[in-house]
Amino acid sequence: MNRPASGEPPHREKPDRRPGRPHFSSGPCAKPPGWRPEHLALGSLGRSHRSKLGKARLGHAIELTRRLLRVPAGHRIAIVPASDTGAVEMALWNLLGPRPVTLLAWESFGAGWVTDAVEQLKLDPVVIEADYGQLPDLSAVDQASDVVFTWNGTTSGVRVPDGKWIAADRHGLTIVDATSAAFATELPWDKIDVATFSWQKVLGGEGGHGVLILGPRAAERLESHVPAWPLPKIFRLTKPAPAEAGGGKLIEGVFRGETINTPSMLAVEDYIYALEWAQGLGGLTALIARADANAAALDRWVAATPWVEHLAADPGTRSNTSVCLRFAEEAVAGLDREGEVALVKAMASLLETEGAAFDVASYRDAPPGLRIWCGATVETEDIEALGPWLDWAFYEARSM
Repeated sequence: MNRPASGEPPHREKPDRRPGRPHFSSGPCAKPPGWRPEHLALGSLGRSHRSKLGKARLGHAIELTRRLLRVPAGHRIAIVPASDTGAVEMALWNLLGPRPVTLLAWESFGAGWVTDAVEQLKLDPVVIEADYGQLPDLSAVDQASDVVFTWNGTTSGVRVPDGKWIAADRHGLTIVDATSAAFATELPWDKIDVATFSWQKVLGGEGGHGVLILGPRAAERLESHVPAWPLPKIFRLTKPAPAEAGGGKLIEGVFRGETINTPSMLAVEDYIYALEWAQGLGGLTALIARADANAAALDRWVAATPWVEHLAADPGTRSNTSVCLRFAEEAVAGLDREGEVALVKAMASLLETEGAAFDVASYRDAPPGLRIWCGATVETEDIEALGPWLDWAFYEARSM
């Protein structure tokens, strides 16, 4: 690596105070403060998920999710396999096909849904893209088409600011990957027909399970549309019906906790713990406030630090959870992308060795930089303690 430009300090002393919990990963995210394994209710472990107790605990998780996210009574909620990816692909495989499709992509996960639609489902969608750090032109979306997009781009730090651009009288479905946004922003359920997320994001749950939320219009599509492609068993949300019926009958049990395959009851109990913790804080309002406070604390450090800047230049579209940062151009003068990637790896290694920050490197496909999780399970005082360590790591790595 090149040494710092003239006038920059070649080395800074290590800060005196470390973050109390140096967990800043963007998934799996930090556990709720005070979490201990012995705090989990373990009565359902070793029991069938189809037992009275097992179904009751799964149903409890669903109802707590409804309450915290303020999901309307007419929307159905299911616990599904394979994290957020499984939930999104379940929606795509079941619902797409009868109408034109528009996909929005401005980071890696949105780009992944484009790959699914084009290469796997063989659709011919309209794709509206933007570079990392930017948001696509939402006014260009055809409201007669089905629209697929991420609400919060986890790998770019750019989120949709609101649902005003979504027409109330739209003809297509809005299918929203809401992971990194659920429990950290107010989602407009009147504008969302399908939402998905995973437990390991904002509430710090264990990985492996997804949540699928279907509005009435999506449920109607399920019962009136037969996909043109095969559906794996773990994707099936309807029972077969005669060909002349035009579609199958919704399997309502899935939305009462009768999961398609066997869930981890330990992960379910961990999710319930996080939901009850959030409810005790004051619910969604309190969760959003914590994430906003964390993002604001990090932003204050960025504003005072010459070598770093937000990847999302527009504060109005900047995430309050997966905050992505890049190097200021003058701070990495003389480095190509490979050199910047090496700088990021060196910083991350130094921080982990010191126990000051874990998992803060940017996503591999994103511009080289840092990604700091600021969701509700992180404490603001730990974000404040992190800044000086990032400074130390940058100048230490830059001088190598």
